[in-house]
Amino acid sequence: MLTATRQAKILDSLRTEGEVSVELLAGRFGVSASTIRRDLNALSADGLLRRVRGGGNVEPDRVPFSDVERVRSAEKELVASRAAALVEDGDVILIDIGTTTALLARHLRGRRLTVVTSSLAVIDQLRDDDEVELIVLGGAVRKNYHSMVGVLTEQALAQIRASVCFLGTSGIRSDGTIADTTGMEVPVKKAMIESSNRVVVLADSSKFPGVGLLNVCGPDRYSTVVTNDDADPATLDVLRSAGVEVLTT
Repeated sequence: MLTATRQAKILDSLRTEGEVSVELLAGRFGVSASTIRRDLNALSADGLLRRVRGGGNVEPDRVPFSDVERVRSAEKELVASRAAALVEDGDVILIDIGTTTALLARHLRGRRLTVVTSSLAVIDQLRDDDEVELIVLGGAVRKNYHSMVGVLTEQALAQIRASVCFLGTSGIRSDGTIADTTGMEVPVKKAMIESSNRVVVLADSSKFPGVGLLNVCGPDRYSTVVTNDDADPATLDVLRSAGVEVLTT
């Protein structure tokens, strides 16, 4: 596993579990404790986690959006660019929360589109664009991850019919299940899926398997995955066998 991929997975583990030990991470990733300590030191130096004796620690679900943006940014940019090519002028598209979906929004600037979103990061990318009609879903603001969630968001989605939904994820399991780490986000993602004719999942290669204890949907509920060339080949084969279109960058 590449160092950058392992470090991204370590951050995902910290977001999910709050605190993990060096020994647990070493066993999970099949590397030495000294390798994990170097990873933790590097991530700490970048301000992405806080070290404690014996491991790394962050408050669950408190890694700032701006910090997550910096992790695997080149890989996310490739995924976003490839996904933007799937959009046709005149489309009504739903864009999920996340750092990769925010990059997608940037690639859509100047296009004649209707964009529906609960992502404050997507809104920031598109709110001054004269070509894009921007529809903002209401709800409670989840400040640390620049999104809106809750019953109001889900009710608004019930009134929408989108050409395509671009969905983010915390991880794609070996059976193709899309997973998430935050309970309040899962109902919103499910409502987005129900409101769309086509669902495209954006997942850089570190999301295979990534993290997430909460099921969003199986491969029968999405049509396309956009990822990097080094994504887990076994999982990609499972997706193709399930009829999912796999696009790599």
